[in-house]
Amino acid sequence: MAANAAKYSRFYVTEVEDGDVLDDETSLGEGPTTDEGIVELFPEDEDTERRSDRHQSTITSENNFALYEKDLENQPRISAFLSSIAQYDSSPPNPNTIRGAKGTDRKNKQKKVKLGTFLGVYLPTVQSILGVILFIRLPWAVGVAGVGQAFLCMFICCLCTFIAALSLSAIATNGVVPAGGPYFLISANLGPEFGGATGIIFYLAHTFSVSLFVLGAIELLVVYIAPEMVLFGSITGNADVLYNNMRVYGTILLILIGLVVFLGVRFISIVGVVSLVLVLISCVSVYAGAFYPTPRVWICTLDGVALQGQISCSSYNYSDVSELYQNITTRYCHPSDPYLRQAFNGTTYMKNDEWLIEPVCMIGVPGLTATNTINENAAPMYLQEGEVKPGQKGEGIQVKATIDADFFILVGILFNAVTGIMAGSSRSGDLKDAQKSIPMGTILATLTTSMLSLSCVLIFGGTVSRFYLQDQLGSSVGLPVALMAWPSKWVVLIGAFVASTVAGLQSLASAPKLLQAIANDHLIPVLNYFGRPGFNGEPTLALLLTVCLAEVGVLIASVDSVAPISTMFFLILDLLVHLACTLQSFLKAPNWRPRFHYYHWTVSLFGAILCIVLMFFSGWYYALSALAVTLLVYKYIEYRGAEKEWGDGIRGLSLQAARYSLLKLEETPPHTKNWRPQVLVLCKLDRNFIPAQPKLLSFISQLKAGKGLALIYSVLEGTYTNNVAETSAAKLSLKRFSDENKIEGFCTVVAAPNVATTLPIIVQGAGLGGMKHNTVVILWPDNWKTKQSWELFVGIIRIAACAQLAVLVPKGIDWFPSKKDKMKGNIDVWWVVHDGGLLMLLPFLLKQHKVWKQCTLRIFTVAEPTDNSIQIKKDLENFMYQLRLNAVVSVVELMDSDISAYTYERTLVMEQRNYFLQRLNLNRKERSREVGLMKRPSVIPHEDTEDSSVQAIKMSELQTGETTTPAEFHNHQGMDTTLTTPMEANVRRMNTSVKLNEMIKKTSTDAALVIVNLPSPPKHKEDEKNYMEFLDVLTEGLQRVLLVRGGGREVITIFS
Repeated sequence: MAANAAKYSRFYVTEVEDGDVLDDETSLGEGPTTDEGIVELFPEDEDTERRSDRHQSTITSENNFALYEKDLENQPRISAFLSSIAQYDSSPPNPNTIRGAKGTDRKNKQKKVKLGTFLGVYLPTVQSILGVILFIRLPWAVGVAGVGQAFLCMFICCLCTFIAALSLSAIATNGVVPAGGPYFLISANLGPEFGGATGIIFYLAHTFSVSLFVLGAIELLVVYIAPEMVLFGSITGNADVLYNNMRVYGTILLILIGLVVFLGVRFISIVGVVSLVLVLISCVSVYAGAFYPTPRVWICTLDGVALQGQISCSSYNYSDVSELYQNITTRYCHPSDPYLRQAFNGTTYMKNDEWLIEPVCMIGVPGLTATNTINENAAPMYLQEGEVKPGQKGEGIQVKATIDADFFILVGILFNAVTGIMAGSSRSGDLKDAQKSIPMGTILATLTTSMLSLSCVLIFGGTVSRFYLQDQLGSSVGLPVALMAWPSKWVVLIGAFVASTVAGLQSLASAPKLLQAIANDHLIPVLNYFGRPGFNGEPTLALLLTVCLAEVGVLIASVDSVAPISTMFFLILDLLVHLACTLQSFLKAPNWRPRFHYYHWTVSLFGAILCIVLMFFSGWYYALSALAVTLLVYKYIEYRGAEKEWGDGIRGLSLQAARYSLLKLEETPPHTKNWRPQVLVLCKLDRNFIPAQPKLLSFISQLKAGKGLALIYSVLEGTYTNNVAETSAAKLSLKRFSDENKIEGFCTVVAAPNVATTLPIIVQGAGLGGMKHNTVVILWPDNWKTKQSWELFVGIIRIAACAQLAVLVPKGIDWFPSKKDKMKGNIDVWWVVHDGGLLMLLPFLLKQHKVWKQCTLRIFTVAEPTDNSIQIKKDLENFMYQLRLNAVVSVVELMDSDISAYTYERTLVMEQRNYFLQRLNLNRKERSREVGLMKRPSVIPHEDTEDSSVQAIKMSELQTGETTTPAEFHNHQGMDTTLTTPMEANVRRMNTSVKLNEMIKKTSTDAALVIVNLPSPPKHKEDEKNYMEFLDVLTEGLQRVLLVRGGGREVITIFS
C-alpha cells in the first residue's frame, strides 16, 4: 500500500500505485491532487452551475441522510417527532400556571402525578354511579314491581349501561383522549354537529343531576334525619308541604354548594373519596343487616297496609281511660287509640264506632331467615296515585301511593342508579395509560355496581315486608333501607346524605367546565360569552347559568319527577356513544383501530335501539323533549357552519345527495381521522387492452381496506377521433379487470397523441370536487436505463409533490401477491423521514386484507450516532401503542459515516456516463448505442439495478485479471476522462443509498414486503438520472418494495 495517505473531512484519499489493492476507505479517483495528496474536486473545465453544487473543500459524509436532506428541510427528524409525541400531555391547562411564569408551569407539570386504573377510573366511576336512588327508591321499586320485575327492570338498566361501557371503551381506546370526555369522543367520531349536541345533552344531564342529588339530600334531611326542621306544618300525608320544604331547603343547599364551587375549593376530589367510603360502609351495613338473625321493626298496619304517623307498637296500661285520652302524646297501634279511631271514623274499616278490621302490628323487617318473605314479594303490585292495593283507594292515614307506577316508569327512575360511567373518560388527562385504564376501570366499575344493585333487589325483596317496601317516603316508621341496616340506621342516613350532597357538588363543579369547553370551541355562538373565565380562573358565568338551570329542577321539588328528565339526557348520551361506535365499525375507517377488541357493531346497534325503546316507553313526552333539544342544537350548529364536516347520501335521492356531498366536501379538507387513500392508478394497457401489469390492480384491491375512492386511468396513444372504438373497448376491459379484483372506483381510458404530456395532466385534473384523489400509484420503470422513461416518472412525482399528493411506487410488481395468495412473514417499514404517518397506515390497511392478514408488522427507524437510540425505541413503542398498531419496533444506527470505495466508484461512473451523454448531446438512438457499448454480455451474476459501467468494469477485470479504475476503463473505451471526481452532494446521497440498502438487505431480505420512504425528486432536470440511480441502489437486491412519499399532511393520528 502506498504511503502519504491523507485524511480530509472524514473521507480518506490515498495515492495508489500499480498493483495495490484498494480497501473500503480508498478513493478510486485518479484526478489531480494537491501537495497533501488530496484529490482535487473541481476539474478546470467544469461549468459554473455544477461547481456551485459542490462543497468548496472536499467530499464529506457528515450527513448520513443526504438522500433525504430535502425532505428533512420540511419534516421533523424521527427522533424529534417521537419525542414530541412522548411529551404530549392530554390534561387540561391550569389557568394559574398559564398566567404564571414558564418555569413555574414546567415545575407544576413535572410534579403532576398520573393515576392508574384503580384510583383514576375505577373508584371515581363507582362513586359516580352509586347514589341516592339506590337508598331511597330501589326498595320502593321492589315493593311495587315485585322481586322478579324489579330485578328485570334493574337488569335492563345495567345491561344498557354495560353495553354503553363497551362502546365507550372502544371509542376511548381509539387514540389519545384529551380532556373533554364524551363531548370530545362524540365530536371526534360523529362530527361537530353531533358533538355540540352531545356536549349540550351531557351538560344538561349534569345540571339536572345536580337538582336530583340536591332533592335527594333534602328528602333525607327533612323526612328522616331532622324532621323537626320541617316548615309550613306537618309533612305526614301532605305532599304539598313536603314539596315546599324541598324547594326552600333545596334552594339553600344549591346556593351553598354553588358558593363552594365559585370559591374554587380544591378538596372536591378528596370529599369524593370520603363520600365513596361512606357509601361503601352503608352498603356493607345493609348487607350485614339483611343477615341479622332477629326480626325487627314493628309497624302498625290496617288491612295489610302500613299506617302513617310513627305509630308505636309498644303496650300500655288501659286502667284509666280518662287519663289515656287526656295525657297520652304517643300514638299506639291499638283499637282504643283515639288518634286511630278519629282517623278512620266513617271509613269502610269502622262503622258505628266499631272496628270492622282492627289495626295490628306486623314485622316490617323479618330478615332473610324468614324464607317466605321473598315469595310474598315476588309478584308485582303496581299502584296508581292514591291507591293502597291495586284498584283500592286508601283511607284515613294509610300509606298511599304518591305517583302512578308501572314497569317503564320505574326504568325512568331507577336508571339514575346506574349512570355515571363517563367519569373515567372525563379524567383521561390524569391517567398514566388512558387506553388501558378507561376500558378496564369502566367495565369493572360497571360490573361491580351492577352486581351491587341487582343483589340489593334480592336482599330488599327477601328481607323487608311488602307493605313496608311500598312506603315510598318512609311515612310509617322511617326509611326501610336504613332501619334494616346494622348496627344503626344512622350509618345509612348519614352516608346517603353525604354521598348525595357530594355528588351534587361534583356535578355542579364539572357542568360549568363542560359548558366552557363547548363555548371555547365556538360551535354555538350564543354560548361564546360563557367561555370566559372569572377572576379565579373558574368559569363563573357558566357556573351562574348552571345554578339557575339546576334551580328549575329544584323547584319541581319531586325526585320522582326530576329523575326521568335526567334519565332521558343520559340515555341520549349513551345513544350517541352507541351510534359513534356502530358507525365507525360499520364504515371500517382507517383511523378506527381501537385497542379494546371486545365489542361488535351489532352489539352497539342493539344498545342504541335499547336506549330508544327505554326513552319512549318510560316517558314519551320526556323523550320527545330531549330529542327536540338535541335536534335543535344539531341543526343550529349545521346552520351556523362547522369547521369539520361529515356527509352521507341516500340511495333514493342519489343525484341531490351526491351534489350536496360534493359541495360540502369542497368547502374544507377532510380531517386526519377521516383521511383514507383515494388513489389515482396509472395503468398501462397492452395491444389487447389488457393491463400490462395485472398484479398492480390486485395490489390496489388489497390496499382498499380504507374504503376510499379508486380512479384507474390509462392512455392510448393516438387521437380520440381515430380511436373511439378502441377507447371504449379498452375501458370495458379495464373495468372488467377492476371488477374481478373487487376495486370500488371508476375506470377511465383517454386517447392522446402524446402519452408523456397527458399523464401529468391527468394527475392534476382527475377527480371531481372533494372526491379528488390524494394518492398517485405509479409503477417503477424497470427499463429506465435503456429508455428515457425516467423523465415521465420523475415528472409525475414532482407534480404530485407540488399538488401535495402522496405517491406509491411498487417496485418488483411481478413478485407481488395475487388476490388468491396468502402471504406470511414480515411487512418491514423503514421509517427514515416522517411523512405524515402514511408509512404506518399502509401496512395496517394491507393487513386488513386476507392476503396480508397473517404477516407481522415490523418498524425500523434509522438513528444517527448523536441520537439516543434507547430513548427513540422507547418513544417509538409508545407511539405505536398510541396509534393502536401491533408492531415490533427496532432502532438501527448508522454508526459508520465514512464513504466506502464502492460508493465513490459508483458515483463517479454514474456522473461520467451522464456527463458524457450531455456533452455529446446524443439523441435517443445514439444514447442507446452508447449504453450498449458500455454494457457487454454478462458472465457474472446479473443484477438489474447495477450500473452498466460497474458491470463493464467487473467484466474487464475478469477478462484481464487486473484492477481497472473507471478512468482507465473509459480511456480504454476511447473516452475523454476530463471528469475525474464526483460531486460531493451526489457522493453523500449515494452513500445514504448504499448504507441503507446494506442495512435493509441485512434485516429484510426475506420480508414479504419492504416499505421505505421515497426521497423528494430533484429540482434540476439534469439530476433526474442520478435520482433514479440512487433509488435503484436503495432498493437493490430486494424482491418486493413499496416506495412511499407522503403528501405533506398528517394521515394518521394518535387521537380518537
